Amino acid sequence: MSGRPPRFPLSLERVAPSSGAPAAHRPQRPLADAADDARRQHLPTGVGLDSAGVRARMVQRLQAGGVCHPAVLHAFAEVPRHHFVDSALVPQAYEDTALPIGHGQTISKPSVIARMLGLLLERRAAQVAPLGRTLEIGTGCGYQAALLARLARHVVSIERLRPLHDLARERLAAWPRANVRLVWGDGMLGHAPNAPYDTVIAAAGGDDLPHAWLEQLAVGGRLVAPVRAADGRGQTLVVVERHAAGLQRRLHETVQFVPLKSGVA
Repeated sequence: MSGRPPRFPLSLERVAPSSGAPAAHRPQRPLADAADDARRQHLPTGVGLDSAGVRARMVQRLQAGGVCHPAVLHAFAEVPRHHFVDSALVPQAYEDTALPIGHGQTISKPSVIARMLGLLLERRAAQVAPLGRTLEIGTGCGYQAALLARLARHVVSIERLRPLHDLARERLAAWPRANVRLVWGDGMLGHAPNAPYDTVIAAAGGDDLPHAWLEQLAVGGRLVAPVRAADGRGQTLVVVERHAAGLQRRLHETVQFVPLKSGVA
């Protein structure tokens, strides 16, 4: 029987012993380090989140939930959602859930954003920038603006809270897009200098749609936003289309967004 002690499994060894070195003095990695290695082996490449595979699985879930517009799915596959959330929430970035971004605001669920983008694109002809000139109310952390940048010819995104406006500017700087303009201002007033808009999308809901949004919507344009439900409980997603003869409004499913507020802070 050999006098050498049994060796650990190879998966737990990091440093190969030098020839002739006593077994008792061979450096061994702590078991905790080996466990960390094992966990990493089960994560996708790119440290688990910075990979196309993770986003592809989110896109597959969106498809299973009924999202079918190719341009919307492509945008979600391109934009890394984990880059737009707080580091403590990164593990939840690709779950279908709203996450806090500070100052009482949230980044919306991917499925809700996809639904709203799908409604904006409904019956629009396939083209390089199908959303045309777009006004976004409520920039938040910048994630939806990044998605819109891949679908629109030009995006004007307004945020009333200066800290979030600055955060979005910082986050979007990693993916500079010449077709996105961030504005710190009162979203209820829209942004008249760049009007009219082919599409308007809002990430906050009030009692009704502000007149400025409807006024700045181009003929043939479409608006998607949450508004307070008729019974006063909760919010409903509304789609408004402007035709030469006037406005047409359609109500859709119940949603939950932060309240729409006026002014800047």
